[in-house]
Amino acid sequence: MTNVPHPHAAAPAIDIQVQSPLWAAQPMAEQTVRAAIAAAATMLSTKNGELGIVLSDDSSVQALNRQWRGIDKPTNVLSFPSGVAPNGPAMFGDIVLAYETLCKECDEEGMNFLHHLAHLTIHGFLHLIGYDHGCNAEADEMEGLESKIMSAMNLPDPWLGCEPGREMGGA
Repeated sequence: MTNVPHPHAAAPAIDIQVQSPLWAAQPMAEQTVRAAIAAAATMLSTKNGELGIVLSDDSSVQALNRQWRGIDKPTNVLSFPSGVAPNGPAMFGDIVLAYETLCKECDEEGMNFLHHLAHLTIHGFLHLIGYDHGCNAEADEMEGLESKIMSAMNLPDPWLGCEPGREMGGA
């Protein structure tokens, strides 16, 4: 297992809920998520705020994907931006991650689970703060940021060798 570096800067307040017992197989998952958010927030100067992370499973993510996006299948990550709370820190929103889909993608593409988890967490966080990949220019910008943040964490570039604008999931 590869260790994920500890963040050096303060990160947004993060509430992590483990909804699926499957995540017990990855004891470094919560630390990885926190490090990924801290790295993204530091690079993008968005340290003040709060967000929720839900470590879930395919069936729960499929239900959310069906309800909110009209797509009746699981996906790796979903983001639910919430906007700014009055009289308080920014409420970035929630990120929901599906354990089985992450495992399947890692198996199919030969990826390290924690590296992929970090990447998807960063991807979801970028959606929370307004980034999108609806067109090629947006996808290029978002993928570039994801690569820079992963590099800042001393993790491999998730886009190295991939087609530009590749679909990342539900985010």
